Amino acid sequence: MEKTVSEAIAYRRSVRVYKEDEIDTEKVKQCLVNASLAPTSSNLQLWEFIHITNKDVIKKLSKACFDQNAAKTAQQVVVIVARKDLWSKRAKANIDFLHTQFSAIEMTPRMEKRKKMALNYYGKVMPLTYMDFFGIFGWLKYIIFQIIGLFRPIYRQVRTSDMRIVAHKSAGLAAQNFMNSMAAIGYDTCPMEGSDTLRVKRILSLPYRSEINMIIACGIRDEAGVYGKRFRIPFEEVYSHID
Repeated sequence: MEKTVSEAIAYRRSVRVYKEDEIDTEKVKQCLVNASLAPTSSNLQLWEFIHITNKDVIKKLSKACFDQNAAKTAQQVVVIVARKDLWSKRAKANIDFLHTQFSAIEMTPRMEKRKKMALNYYGKVMPLTYMDFFGIFGWLKYIIFQIIGLFRPIYRQVRTSDMRIVAHKSAGLAAQNFMNSMAAIGYDTCPMEGSDTLRVKRILSLPYRSEINMIIACGIRDEAGVYGKRFRIPFEEVYSHID
């Protein structure tokens, strides 16, 4: 029986040793479908999910992950890739979707206004936000927006480094969706920070501007795969309530 959300979150641990039992590729793929439904900044979906079941490729990835136990014993591997470089293509996809949606409804003056705002957002605001030239335009935008911010609230994360963070945050949300979905069906995962990301990109033939967000080992936990009890800082130290 599939676990509830709370049960899946409680069950999920970073498992570092897996049994040799195979896991169902189609079930893992469905968990990646769930990953694609994660929240994403401006609905740009600046991510890609590489699902690896080939044992030879997994062995190469293991070496790029310093042969840590989770990588060596993984039955499958999922690589979450941040694709900030695809912002223009994904913005166009949103524009095409909007045209389809608005063509299917009665266009009142209110809806015409909403359509114009939505198309301007993807056709004008997104290029202003994401376009850059060797970081120069990003810093210029940053300075201008900081000055404007002295007088009114304004979006301030406009440098190239800021937009990289935005893409990685969205990819991280997708990764968590994936891992919780795996936990819900009794499969285990381990997000691995330790890796040579350049070698990983070469192994997977990923483009230069792509960035590895997370490499996730997948399988069924061995008894020795969970290294001790879960530790968390007392909740009261990280929680505040503004009434």
